Amino acid sequence: MHPAIRVVLLTLIGLFFLFPIVWVFLMSFQTNETILRIPPSLVFEPTLQNYTALISGRLETGAGVLELAFMQNLWNSFVLSFCSVALSLLLGVPAAYAFARFKFFGSEDIAFTLLSFRFAPALLVLLPLNLYFQDIGLNDTYIGLIWVYQLITLPLILWIVRGYFEDISPDIENAYRVDGHSWFSTFMKISIPLALPGIAAAALLSFIFAWNNFVFALILASADKQPVTVGALAFVTASGIQYGQIAAAVVLSILPTLALALYAQRYLVEGLSLGAVKG
Repeated sequence: MHPAIRVVLLTLIGLFFLFPIVWVFLMSFQTNETILRIPPSLVFEPTLQNYTALISGRLETGAGVLELAFMQNLWNSFVLSFCSVALSLLLGVPAAYAFARFKFFGSEDIAFTLLSFRFAPALLVLLPLNLYFQDIGLNDTYIGLIWVYQLITLPLILWIVRGYFEDISPDIENAYRVDGHSWFSTFMKISIPLALPGIAAAALLSFIFAWNNFVFALILASADKQPVTVGALAFVTASGIQYGQIAAAVVLSILPTLALALYAQRYLVEGLSLGAVKG
């Protein structure tokens, strides 16, 4: 294929997939009247009132002033996602190493059972979890939500990191232990550094999945504990749907994950490609 044709095709494909994001970004600088104008137009007078309403927490509608807690929702998303991934790394990385290095009775069944939690629909566990959390006092708490988020992050980290540990030759670890080092020292100084790109990739993917979760927080948390995915429902008001504020909320909510992905891009690419070619 001619290089010029390839560039044109790649540009068209990129525009096709990026157009919805660009359109939402443009919507965030428009009023509802401009957004609902027919036919739509790329020419408009930009305004910052959507972002001002989100940051100030006050949205003026036809029915009056609506109090918003978007910035609190944004903070909740960060706390829940970060703490969930941190706990999953603490539990999942050693477990992944154990499944990769030690074969014991039922190991594959246990690993697959943990992975099945990731496949199970959220509605399957929400009702018993809601009743259980009410009994033990974890309903509408950060700790309870972080615990539930392990159904999202822990299986993902466990299975991804396990594959990277399996690709590391045990001879490297054995050579280090021959010098008199303990198993824990070998794990911390040899195994983890070698699998670090894979761990970083798994952590990033888990953070994104946790950040995008909607159902768990909707059922198990009140407004002051809910993330941005649930807090966006506040923009559906009695006076109508606030499309401009929704677009601005989408832009602000994707910025943290976008910044994290750009920062960890090198680890993500290296981690996802690790083990793709085996000799």
